[in-house]
Amino acid sequence: MITVEVNQHFAGAPADPSKLRMLARAICKRLGVSRAVVSVGVVDDAEMRRLNAKFLHRRGNTDCLSFDLSDETGPDGPRVFDLIVNGELAVREAARREHAAEAELALYVVHGLLHQLGFDDATAEQAARMHRMEDEILQNSGYGSVYDTDARKPC
Repeated sequence: MITVEVNQHFAGAPADPSKLRMLARAICKRLGVSRAVVSVGVVDDAEMRRLNAKFLHRRGNTDCLSFDLSDETGPDGPRVFDLIVNGELAVREAARREHAAEAELALYVVHGLLHQLGFDDATAEQAARMHRMEDEILQNSGYGSVYDTDARKPC
């Protein structure tokens, strides 16, 4: 079973919690995860900067943070993921890139969850593979092709 919880801490969030839950479930199933607990927190710029500094010791803003909180002592237990996505940044980026803010936010969810499921974007080849997968998932989920390699930086 895959359980997904969405918490909106940014009033202007372009998120439909039911769609984000379906998206996270689809990603897990696609990548062979049948038991998972996924928490998605939608925050604003100020909270994202605070969390980025607290957990990654980085200054500044970012689009997503993701963590695998799975219990390593229980291999048969569910995977546990915590995703934090920046709703305020999604609104700005979507306007700049001329697509729906909901799609931009969905991209952040996909990106963060893919990081926890074995994808990386540290090299150009890894990034290309990851971004192809992001767009494929987003297209299959009804968001269309969202990723634009000229406009985004990896988180």
